Amino acid sequence: MLVGVDFGHAHFDHELEELGLLAETAGLQPVERIIVKRKVPDPALFIGSGKVEEIAALVQGHGASEVIFDQALSPAQQRNLERELKVAVYDRTFLILEIFAQRARSHEGKLQVELARLQYLSTRLVRRWSHLERQRGGIGARGGPGETQIELDRRMIGDAIKRVRERLVKVKKQRGTQRRQRQRNQVFNISLVGYTNAGKSSLFNALVKARAYSADQLFATLDTTTRQMYLQEAGTMVSLSDTVGFIRDLPHGLVEAFQATLQEAVDADLLLHVVDAANPNFPEQIGQVMRVLEEIDAAQIPQVLVFNKIDKLDDQQRPLRQLDHMEVQGRQLPRVFISAQSGEGLDALRQFLAQWVLEHRQLPDAEPQISPEISD
Repeated sequence: MLVGVDFGHAHFDHELEELGLLAETAGLQPVERIIVKRKVPDPALFIGSGKVEEIAALVQGHGASEVIFDQALSPAQQRNLERELKVAVYDRTFLILEIFAQRARSHEGKLQVELARLQYLSTRLVRRWSHLERQRGGIGARGGPGETQIELDRRMIGDAIKRVRERLVKVKKQRGTQRRQRQRNQVFNISLVGYTNAGKSSLFNALVKARAYSADQLFATLDTTTRQMYLQEAGTMVSLSDTVGFIRDLPHGLVEAFQATLQEAVDADLLLHVVDAANPNFPEQIGQVMRVLEEIDAAQIPQVLVFNKIDKLDDQQRPLRQLDHMEVQGRQLPRVFISAQSGEGLDALRQFLAQWVLEHRQLPDAEPQISPEISD
């Protein structure tokens, strides 16, 4: 059962479409969607006791086994809701972590997911380790969670987090060595970034003839893949990297944990910001991606907007020009319209990248420009 709480914020997903896609990606089957309107969260139950009773009846009626909230819950709220609803209760953060755990394939990706999960669980020790509570005993004794055992569990998780961090540092050093090697060879680095399911992996496969996994689902790709791409017009090779997709309310712990993977974006010479042109919420998705780029100190890297999936647009929605500019947060960014599926616009994109590489050799700090020849 999916629950979304409308606090009056802009762009609230009233259909819980994205949460439903996340649930399906995790292997769950949504049976009901519930929207709750509140001005502020209830400290104990997040949605208030009245709504909890209403949802409890729906849970029983539908035979639902889990309730998933579209917002982050505190450990106390999660514990209280589970006690009242008598089923497992999870939040958006946990759902994303579960998907990441299922999808990670590389050693680095698994380490990053493990770190994020450990950080998430470390705040929920009292609930997850309730079987370790001290037994009641003695005259007048007051039972409760065994502080010593909980402290031990917390220390064990802390040690595990430390070990994973140390292993990730080694992975980061290895990636740094690979990047320095590319820099010594004067290879231009281009990274694909964008909202999840915007078609980054499909574009990556189309550009470099790779076989990276791609699917019409959220977080189909978690591990960074890098291939060499030859730009004939520039007469040079460039390095192209496919990175993990971003999403609204991406847990901060995941951003921190995936720092090694996202480092490919930080060290890029150019970012290809892939946008799902057929999604009516693409302006909000662009804003979410820009926020994550700012968080990882990659917002000022030159970027070009690649509006993908134009094959899904109606005739009246299709662009009049294949290349133009779009203002994003006060910056005029070049924009290219393509379809990674049909191949439309890929030649124009390759030509743009070749032009950018040639200009970059002369003007290292310049924002990529579109020449009149390519624009026409």
